[in-house]
Parts: sequence; C-alpha cells; structure tokens
Amino acid sequence: MATRHLQTPIMHRAVVHGGLVFLGGTTCDDESLDMGGQARQILRKVDGYLAEAGSDKTRLLSATIYLTDLGRKPEMDAAWKEWLAPASFPARATVGVADLGGGALVEMSFIAHT
Repeated sequence: MATRHLQTPIMHRAVVHGGLVFLGGTTCDDESLDMGGQARQILRKVDGYLAEAGSDKTRLLSATIYLTDLGRKPEMDAAWKEWLAPASFPARATVGVADLGGGALVEMSFIAHT
C-alpha cells in the first residue's frame, strides 16, 4: 500500500511504496532568483518533503534535474555540492529543457529509500 504526503491541487509531493520515496518535480517559490538560488530553495524544500516521508538526503538513490540553460549548470552544481556530501551523491541525470513555465530555471525530482 502506498502512503501519500503533502497533497497539492494536482499531485502529492511524496509517495512512499515498498520502502521507496518518490518525490515529484519540485520548483522554487521565488522565480526572481538566479539558477543557484532557485536550486538552493528547491533543495531546502526537498529536505522537508523527505522528512515528511520518513527519509532524508543521505538516503537518496536517484535524481533527475531539469535546467532551462545547461550553460548555467555549474551554478546548480555549486548548490548541489553545498547541500549534499559526496558520499551521499545519488545516481543523477541533468537534462536541458526549453521551458519549465513562468520564471522557473530548475526542476528536480528524486527517489530515496526510507
């Protein structure tokens, strides 16, 4: 049986099933921030979503990151390395996309374990 946490009008932020935690695509709240600022804000939100689901960032297994400008990936990577110790890096893909809507520059989704 799946347990669902933090319902929004269109999804749950976290779904737990079979010892795995699935986090939906997360964007920042303040779209005036630059790439690094948006990434930092997203990662702070992810800490809370993982805690709500009974996990934390040291239990990450996979991350998919969507960027509207791959040329600015180093800014996002800097925020990533501030947030997560190298020993806890999950498998990760970073994908360039044309548009994330509004002023969003970054969107991230994750899989972790409980």
